Amino acid sequence: MGKMMKIRIPLMSVRLIVALALLTMAAQAQAPVPFQGTITAINGSTLTVKTDAGDLRQVNVPSTTVLLRIAPGAKDLSAAEKIAFSDLTVGDRALVKPDPNAPAGTLQALRIIAVKQADLAAKQQKDREDWQLRGVGGLVKNVDAAAGVIMLNSGAGATAKTITVRITKTTNLKRYAPASVRFDESKLAPIDAIRVGDQLRARGAKNADGTEIAAEDVVSGSFRNIAGTVVTLDTPASALMVKDLATKKPVTIHITAASQMRRLDDRMAQMLAMRLKGGANGATPAGANGPGAGRNGGQGGFGDPQQLLNRAPSIQLGDLKKGDAVMLVATDGTDEVSAITLLAGVEPLLEAPAASQNLLSNWSLNSGAGAGDAAAQ
Repeated sequence: MGKMMKIRIPLMSVRLIVALALLTMAAQAQAPVPFQGTITAINGSTLTVKTDAGDLRQVNVPSTTVLLRIAPGAKDLSAAEKIAFSDLTVGDRALVKPDPNAPAGTLQALRIIAVKQADLAAKQQKDREDWQLRGVGGLVKNVDAAAGVIMLNSGAGATAKTITVRITKTTNLKRYAPASVRFDESKLAPIDAIRVGDQLRARGAKNADGTEIAAEDVVSGSFRNIAGTVVTLDTPASALMVKDLATKKPVTIHITAASQMRRLDDRMAQMLAMRLKGGANGATPAGANGPGAGRNGGQGGFGDPQQLLNRAPSIQLGDLKKGDAVMLVATDGTDEVSAITLLAGVEPLLEAPAASQNLLSNWSLNSGAGAGDAAAQ
């Protein structure tokens, strides 16, 4: 009686338990994973969705699918509204939860949470305006992570100034993804990730002269500024080689679908160069107060230099030729980089290279204006 009784489980029962466990694990492993992306086509009851990873998926939407619409940036479904399949349109963002009980080999939606393209556009426009009104930008001069303080060198020439960016526990800190200045592609990152020389934009409450900001949102990234002349062009390969004036070495520049390329006309380049150098008290050449003249007429007669860059016409790689002077912001790299922003017609700007690069760095950043900024959560 003092001995413990041994409990014996029949071998068949053990095998059954193991088999059920394996089946459960297999079912869990094969359960379809939700995905999100942009609707690119609608054919009958089938949606084609280009996922954020870049692949195309066709998903069948039966009448039993739960369809919900949320506002851009919504974090939960508390304010979601039910919609009909006919309310979906090409360009809408969609978070698709596949039905695990769909027939084998069939991708069928159990639930779709949609963000309408029109809602995205409205939010992006509102974000653009808010970043312009309450935003600052520049190159990182110093980072005090313990104190939550970042110092920026902002502006160029006569408009250059130092800005203090104050970070709190509620500040939304993000880093640009590699080879991108799209806000919607940026990822959460701590203040320790920010380095001296990084490009940074912040949005929040500014003091009267704009030299200090209590940041609500911060986005930063490491990029390379290059000024030089075109050595060779390889249009079929979407690439060019530029001799970097700083290093005196050639750099291969890859042009991607996301690269922005613009050209300044001679008059605009001369006006920008004069302003950046602070010459003639900001006076502009005779006749320069024509198209593109801004509201800040007393500041050189042509307003915000970055607004002028926005108005410069777009160009293609084939519009460049050997010997052209270019300035660009590119991905970080030594011998090969991808262009984010490239500006041609910049010969006069090379006389003030430091100020010009600061100008180009600030201009190239995209804060809150990228397409798909409010993907379905």
